[in-house]
Amino acid sequence: MFTDWVDPPSFREALVLHLGRFSESYYQLHRSIVRPGEKFDRATLQSWVEGRRTPQSTTSLELLTRIERRYDLPLGYFKSKLPNPARAASGLLVKGLPRAEQRRLAWHLPDDFNSRSLKEQKEILDWVQNVVISGATEYRRFQAQAMKLRYAIRFPSLTGKQMTASVASDETDDLDDQADHIGVVDAPPRLVSELTELVRFKTTTLTDIGFQRIGVWNEETTAQKIEHFGLMFGALAASPRGAVHGHGVPLKDMSFAMFIFPRVWDWYVQWRERRRGFFTRWECDMLRNAMALVRSETGWLRQHPELASRLVPVEGLISAEEVEAVRGDWQGACDFLHAHAGARVKEIERVARIHRDPFEPILPILEASSPVAEYLKIADEILKLRPDARRFPRAAAEVARSYLLIRLGLHLGLRQKNLRQLMVCPRGHLPRSERQLEAQKRGEIRWSERDHGWEVFVPAVAFKNAHSSFFAGKPFRLVLPDLGGLYDHISAYIERHRLALLNGAEDPGTFFVKTVKRNSRDASYNQNTFYEAWRLVIQRYGVFNPYTGRGAIKGLLPHGPHNVRDVLATHILKHTGSYEQASYAIQDTPEMVAKHYGRFLPQDKAAMAAQILNRVWEAA
Repeated sequence: MFTDWVDPPSFREALVLHLGRFSESYYQLHRSIVRPGEKFDRATLQSWVEGRRTPQSTTSLELLTRIERRYDLPLGYFKSKLPNPARAASGLLVKGLPRAEQRRLAWHLPDDFNSRSLKEQKEILDWVQNVVISGATEYRRFQAQAMKLRYAIRFPSLTGKQMTASVASDETDDLDDQADHIGVVDAPPRLVSELTELVRFKTTTLTDIGFQRIGVWNEETTAQKIEHFGLMFGALAASPRGAVHGHGVPLKDMSFAMFIFPRVWDWYVQWRERRRGFFTRWECDMLRNAMALVRSETGWLRQHPELASRLVPVEGLISAEEVEAVRGDWQGACDFLHAHAGARVKEIERVARIHRDPFEPILPILEASSPVAEYLKIADEILKLRPDARRFPRAAAEVARSYLLIRLGLHLGLRQKNLRQLMVCPRGHLPRSERQLEAQKRGEIRWSERDHGWEVFVPAVAFKNAHSSFFAGKPFRLVLPDLGGLYDHISAYIERHRLALLNGAEDPGTFFVKTVKRNSRDASYNQNTFYEAWRLVIQRYGVFNPYTGRGAIKGLLPHGPHNVRDVLATHILKHTGSYEQASYAIQDTPEMVAKHYGRFLPQDKAAMAAQILNRVWEAA
């Protein structure tokens, strides 16, 4: 009927428009596109025309494709106008997997997955599992395999996790049979009391009279040390006949006093080397922990010789003669371990390999001429797939959160902890004082009347490297630029989307909150859930999927929030060649950037030098 039209934004308006172009009713359209034997009710088409429903199933999406062909429209024309284009199609069948796993995979499968051959389906599933879900790096494959063989001793009273009934009792007679355990068990009370004393020694403001120390553990360091000691005790306790191939030390014989023997540390680092296939710097760090425990004058283990009374011989590890020798000369044993561990560190450092390359997942971005611009493509992809907030308020809120995760991560360059714990002060409210934020060791995003913009204020004590020369005791303050409509996105998130995510649950006060559901009413992120939230954003919007056409960057792999710091540092290094300027972007020192963060490729250095030299020829 006509060939020129104004393209409408909504699906219903577009469908009605093109029905009118060809003077067809939904009844005639149904008769033209539904094949004999297919069960597709014309009432469904009627509901689309009237705006009561929208296509969601794989069958409905196939009918949309037929309509596009019939009306000579671009492939995907109608799907791009659906109110929730980011929604995975329903009805995708993946045989042999539980329903929850199928829902997780549905996002990454093409709409015509069911109609493809079994060979193609297997190829697609293998690609999704290896690249999108697991990450496809050598380290991720090792990690996935290692997680199947769990081993550790937990310290519930220190980590807040519930103790299991098996070893929660003060009785130790029942622990004799624990030598052959495989998995994760709770520590016996005596071992818990030892670690509790070590944590108190390293975290209290003032040391007890008569004791000395160097350095203090913060909350994150404490959690890390507890985990690492738990893994070491777990390896020692695991059965040598099981898949973990531990040493089989009975739990009732466990004590930090065992760490005085060099052979215990040698066994552990060699056990880790056998599991992984090579040494890493992780073993060096553990040996440095041993050195710190027995350091002259300040080592915690050195200052507790009474622990020698808890030593017992362990077959193949600690002899009765060695126990007696240590009890007779505790200080000498500490000196010997300190020298031994120092020598081992040097030996392992010579052969240590990097297993987890933090740059590997984001290499396509780091190799781009403008890494930040490349990473911003993820944010653009998120906006492209945002749903109609009126019809899908929670889905729209999750997309808004995903977008701001990427944008604030790129603008601020904060570590995961600081970004996760960032508090929010809505516009028009009184912001928290610097003293209040220092007490909480958190930052805040708030409206600045002086600068007429959203600012992020973080006291220096909230940072991991609070005593770095970068801060010099002063807080971090940055007024966010109103680029790409950032202020509108922040205002909409605070005023509408954040409330939709909270869903009536208690407000933790942080800027980023989880989607609160019936089975979980805690809206605050922790270290693991925030990492998984970021990783999910990259899986959905960052990793290019050749089977669905979604995803912003080819070759990108799933990663966590810390990689944004690498992107920022590398971007500035590529454009300035200055480690100092790169350090400003990630609140660190030039030395640390040069050592860890900047992947400054040789060809970029040569190109930068060539630009300067070429000016001579241009002038001539």
